[in-house]
Amino acid sequence: MLISNARVVTRDEVFTGVVRVEDGVIRDIERGATSARDAEDWDGDYLLPGLIELHTDNLEKHLAPRPGVEWNTDAAFVIHDAQVAAAGITTVFDALAIGTRWSVGVRGRDTQTRCADSLQRLAARQLLRAEHFLHLRCEVATADVVEVFDSLCEHPLLRLVSVMDHTPGQRQWHDREQWRRYQERNGKMTDERVASALAELAVEQERYADAHRHEIVSRCKTLGIPVASHDDTLIEHVEQAKSEGIVLAEFPTTRIAAEAAREHGIATIMGAPNVVRGGSHSGNVSALELARADLLDILSSDYVPSSLLTAVFDLVEKADWTLPRAMSTVSAEPARTAGLTDRGAIEPGLRADLVRVTMLGALPVPRATYRGGVRIV
Repeated sequence: MLISNARVVTRDEVFTGVVRVEDGVIRDIERGATSARDAEDWDGDYLLPGLIELHTDNLEKHLAPRPGVEWNTDAAFVIHDAQVAAAGITTVFDALAIGTRWSVGVRGRDTQTRCADSLQRLAARQLLRAEHFLHLRCEVATADVVEVFDSLCEHPLLRLVSVMDHTPGQRQWHDREQWRRYQERNGKMTDERVASALAELAVEQERYADAHRHEIVSRCKTLGIPVASHDDTLIEHVEQAKSEGIVLAEFPTTRIAAEAAREHGIATIMGAPNVVRGGSHSGNVSALELARADLLDILSSDYVPSSLLTAVFDLVEKADWTLPRAMSTVSAEPARTAGLTDRGAIEPGLRADLVRVTMLGALPVPRATYRGGVRIV
């Protein structure tokens, strides 16, 4: 494949040029034009590296499209895969939350096992457009999280683990009333039910959270799997993460936590929907505030795949970042954090994961996505 008249976005600059791909690898990049007849004219569209997504809950929307409705797992994966590929994502870490707890989503043990099996089966048959890896999100304040982790820790696609605690009263849900409003999105709860749930969750946290976090972090060290900490709020949370060897702070809820992560050399990942909306839907710190303070390293589409690319251009417009710097949050930086050395930038020798993007006013629109030089959308 020979691409001409593209606005090439490298790690450091943007220029109109020519890119040659052979055997799924970027071979040459040149400024200017080419007279080659077989060149594909991109008509001034952007040529970006394929986006790398380290944390997405998008699959859950297809597993349970309505409250109480469970969908076929293979079918859910296939449409989730099509959505991420159409959004320009060529590498995706599917966030599978483990630990049985009624109040935090589609997270029963049977569902967790089916999802892991489905991912392995579809990937082995080469039926997925993007390259998928497994990200185990471990709800540490649950009775069975270590047991489930042990059943999945040898999954061939497992590449990332995060430890999280969604017990109301701290971290993301420091405001219990906000937690209640979120739980009531699918129907009202009585005061008695809320009080009972809060008491039950507090008991589980005291019984399990610290011990299970220690067990999972220790297992990951032995297995050589990188670990992320979720929803850090206090400096103490970040200091604990540093002592555990954690490499990624997922969605810190306060600026002081993000500042502490930077001080301790822990990369910070924030939600792209937070950037696009101009703030957190949970009332936490604004991702744009962190970007303007140079405290943002990586973006995640979280629950909206298309938000990843939109947020990149919003960082340019709203945080005064350069496009190469903004692109690094969805390509080079997540690749580095995850140890993916063969992708993440437009450079000779790297895999030809590419996205062709045109602009509709301020909105970036993906026109084509390539994985290893092969068009997948």
